Amino acid sequence: MENKKILIVEDQQDIADLVKLHLGDLGADVTCVGDGHEGMRMACAMDWDLMILDIQLPGPSGLEICRAVRRNENFVPILLLTSRSSELDRVLGLDIGADDYITKPFSVMELIARVKAVFRRLDALEKKEQQAEQVIELGRLSINEQLHQVKLNGEVIELTAREFDLLRHFAAQPGRVFRRSELLDSVWGYGHDGYEHTVNSHINRLRAKIETDPNNPQIVVTVWGVGYKLETEFLLAAAE
Repeated sequence: MENKKILIVEDQQDIADLVKLHLGDLGADVTCVGDGHEGMRMACAMDWDLMILDIQLPGPSGLEICRAVRRNENFVPILLLTSRSSELDRVLGLDIGADDYITKPFSVMELIARVKAVFRRLDALEKKEQQAEQVIELGRLSINEQLHQVKLNGEVIELTAREFDLLRHFAAQPGRVFRRSELLDSVWGYGHDGYEHTVNSHINRLRAKIETDPNNPQIVVTVWGVGYKLETEFLLAAAE
């Protein structure tokens, strides 16, 4: 985590200071701001390696900041902090492009583990990008790892970084059924049964972009009682 630039937008000073202290001890370059207006300005004006955004802020909310960042086609990893008991804001955050969230009160050690997992995933992607171009071809589905591009029926499908990682993970082992806990470990970089609904939300977002009928998926299908898999027979048959 050495020299990673991290922006924390959190109006509770004690929480911001505690997180900054722990991330700083790991070598990160951490900037904290306490309101949504300054958070919006900093998020959009500078390059960051990670953003940690509280949802409830004076001024623009963390959700509004996240939406603005993604609107600018900036795919920096974003972790949301929320104290609300309702899942509405958390699901909305995932829908507009946040990579993960953690609910207050939270363990600082769990937050650090999430941050480390983000950077492990990014380091792995950078290593792959340094290698020769790799393309996964599965019938009418094409995944170009170097270009970070997905094509379906020859048309480019715009995916977030997490959606791309999820689809690529399925495509690397087509036909294999993955449990939600396995997807958390492999794609998110951590395992926790309490966060398996995060997988469900991302699967639904992915289906909305690649399925003809998301309510009747034929590409990423559910194996009831087990998990999810990429249905290769449909892709290959559709390409003939």
